[in-house]
Amino acid sequence: MPPVTVLILAPTLPDGAGHFEHVLDAARTALAEHHRHGFLAAGASEALIRREPPDSTPFGSRLQRLVRGLSNSGPAGLVVLGAGSIPLADARDLAEFVAAAAADAPGALANQRYSADAIAIARADVVLPGLPPELDSDNALPRWLAEGAGVPVADLRRRRHLAMDVDSPLDALLLADTQVGPILPKLDAADAGLVLGAMAALRVVAADPGGELLLAGRVSSADLVWVERNTRSRTRAWIEERGMRTASAGALVGRPNRRPVRSVLGELLEREGVGALGSIVASMADGALIDSRVLMAHRFGAAERGWPAPEDRFASDLLLANRVRDPWLAELTASAAEASVPVMLGAHALVGPGVRNVLGARRAGGGHAAGWRAGA
Repeated sequence: MPPVTVLILAPTLPDGAGHFEHVLDAARTALAEHHRHGFLAAGASEALIRREPPDSTPFGSRLQRLVRGLSNSGPAGLVVLGAGSIPLADARDLAEFVAAAAADAPGALANQRYSADAIAIARADVVLPGLPPELDSDNALPRWLAEGAGVPVADLRRRRHLAMDVDSPLDALLLADTQVGPILPKLDAADAGLVLGAMAALRVVAADPGGELLLAGRVSSADLVWVERNTRSRTRAWIEERGMRTASAGALVGRPNRRPVRSVLGELLEREGVGALGSIVASMADGALIDSRVLMAHRFGAAERGWPAPEDRFASDLLLANRVRDPWLAELTASAAEASVPVMLGAHALVGPGVRNVLGARRAGGGHAAGWRAGA
């Protein structure tokens, strides 16, 4: 089998990083080492952790530089993933990535074709020299490989556990009861209390045959089916902006998105005011899980560098409005935290594979979530 190199990428902490940025960094550091050992056990020749500054360097340029640094021509077999990616991957999953990278002909295997967090590339020495330096994210790499380089791309999208990604301390919190939970940092009660209360209340909603649960954002059909099969409540879903992170690859191959990121919920908040989030949700459902990154992309544009700072986003995910400096996001967070029904805000994982961790398996019994907050 040709040798396979695994590159595990993690950003270094910026100067002046906040408390929640340190929590996320600790989680990614632990997961990077977990992945290193796992890929070596799965047959990789080497597994390297690379810490990179969180600057404006596009992913394409960064990956080209890292690959050139491995050897004169770059490795023939390459697996690239972020440190927080595929935390629930098992030995079989990792072995399939290694085997795909070791193939003799150019090809690729991603955890998700349309928004990859981990990808194996066979004959990377032949394929990657043509990678556009301006490709801005790893999510878009499979699309460029298929549409720009003509490389066959397979994926493991049916294994929903491989779609989980740790992009926020909330995502690490959702993994607390999984096999990787023991290696992840723990949030104290002051940080996690509000969001754990909302999560408990959402489980009550999910167990109530008369309840209605709202999912908003980048919800996949597979996760929606899981919710419908494993909860007793009715489900309302606003599915929008799936694949928004792969738009850059489309532009590079001459097929750009025809319009910027738009959100129905974002439009409502523009009309009613961002502080109306809680009342809008309460008029539609008994509880909600909302992909706040779609709302940020609607308001600030698809480029993450234009969004509120990471520390603000992470505090918002934990419903800590008083620790969010950006006025718009602080008001959105306060409205969610003070709503008359439980509302959680987060990144893709919250409304995607992490929804299983939020709601748990089907539960007997019922009960209403009215007055869900402590003391209400």
